[in-house]
Amino acid sequence: MHDFGYDVSDYYTIQPEYGTMEDFEHLLRKANDLNIRIVLDFVPNHTSNESEWFIKSSNKDEYYNDWYIWENGYLDEHGRRRPPNNWVSVFRKSAWTFMTNRDQYYLHQFGEAQPDLNFRNPVVVDEMKNIIKFWLEKGVAGMRLTSINHLFEADKDLYGGRYPDEPLTGKPGLGPEDYGYLEHIYTKDQEEVYDMVSQFRDVFDAISIRNNITRVMMTDANTNIKNAVRYYGEGIHSGAHIPFNLALVEDLDRDSDARDIKYAVDRWLTYKPLKKQANWLIGNHDKSRVASRFRPELVDAFNMLVLLLPGIAITYMGEEIGMINGFVPWSETKDPQACNTDDPVNFIQVSRDPVRTPYQWNNGKNGGFSTAEKTWLPVADGYEQLNVANQRSAVRSHYQVYRTLTNLRIRPAFKYGRYESLALNSDVFAFKRWYNDDTYVIVMNVGKTYHVVNLTAFDLVFGQLEVEASSVLSSRSYSDNVQANYLDLTADEALVLRMQI
Repeated sequence: MHDFGYDVSDYYTIQPEYGTMEDFEHLLRKANDLNIRIVLDFVPNHTSNESEWFIKSSNKDEYYNDWYIWENGYLDEHGRRRPPNNWVSVFRKSAWTFMTNRDQYYLHQFGEAQPDLNFRNPVVVDEMKNIIKFWLEKGVAGMRLTSINHLFEADKDLYGGRYPDEPLTGKPGLGPEDYGYLEHIYTKDQEEVYDMVSQFRDVFDAISIRNNITRVMMTDANTNIKNAVRYYGEGIHSGAHIPFNLALVEDLDRDSDARDIKYAVDRWLTYKPLKKQANWLIGNHDKSRVASRFRPELVDAFNMLVLLLPGIAITYMGEEIGMINGFVPWSETKDPQACNTDDPVNFIQVSRDPVRTPYQWNNGKNGGFSTAEKTWLPVADGYEQLNVANQRSAVRSHYQVYRTLTNLRIRPAFKYGRYESLALNSDVFAFKRWYNDDTYVIVMNVGKTYHVVNLTAFDLVFGQLEVEASSVLSSRSYSDNVQANYLDLTADEALVLRMQI
């Protein structure tokens, strides 16, 4: 638990804080009864330094000797031991840590408690495949493979037997301990990764065919769009069913306007393979929440994007009720990315803890999340008002809007329909979904001023439209009528409209 569970010491058991394997099997059965499917986060890039594999490898056990990336350091002109090269961890500082008992450094692209596995060792690859089989055969519906683009480093044999230094970015204000100081051309996005993803997909498919149920494979890679869409697979090699699309997370910020939204959405649809499903998410466990990153009034608009754009919708817990970032003081900060700043003032700029605070079920103790005296992270301020119980009982709430949108998703226009988008001006983004004669227009004012727009800018949109859903602060409600050629929108107003024939 040095990195919120992303440092796995045993891939075949349940961490005791979460319960037992028996508890997990009960969860699977109960979920299936409710027609809910359970997927797991799988961390193939690295293990915990408390893993039996790593302990044996650090002691040069014959079988585990090559399971990790071990490398010799060197002595500088002052006789001080130095790491093999200049590689920097995603969490800052050197990506190499010295192990006295092995007299070598091990590579960790993340925290020092997270040693990288050696995917050039076929025994490691087989073990990872066995782990996938183990959980899928237990009844898990799929997995999200995280940090997938870090699986391979450059092959040092191509560089005279030593891992080469990475070049400098030249970005101002950064030093040799900052991740952004280097261009990571040898430690991520290596060609071998895509073949490995294809091999993993074969494992998923084999079990899917045997059990006649698709086991879904998702990949998460913080990379550029051309690399990201390669995870769909190429040619005869299948990739992930769902390579996470981070466009709405990474490409939009507080200053983004309607044109930026159109550009981000259309760009992903342009780059992805034509016959493959798009997917959309607006938040995750690493990125500031929508209500904090933008503003609370835009929560419904962004949920309309995620749920009604063509493709798969992915919601990070809490975005459906508009949770805000919690405040986690330095003294309670757990995130190694924040702790590694060694800065009790500015750590908040990189800490991911504020988006990982407990889910807010109700206004009771710990927001209804736990009966414990103290939770892993403190519950966010304001949970007494902002919680599921309040929003379920309210006539209008983010929760109620979200439910309406999930029901709209099953209509043919959203399941199978075509898509077209327009930035009607710099503040108002709109998109049209249609199937046969059933046409919808989703329109959102992401600016802070009132606008009048003309929806007949879309082909074959005219006459009256009926409100199917509206953002919480909108004065309009279900079944209200609006005119296509004259629609007035208040600041932050978002509407789902259906054309009347």
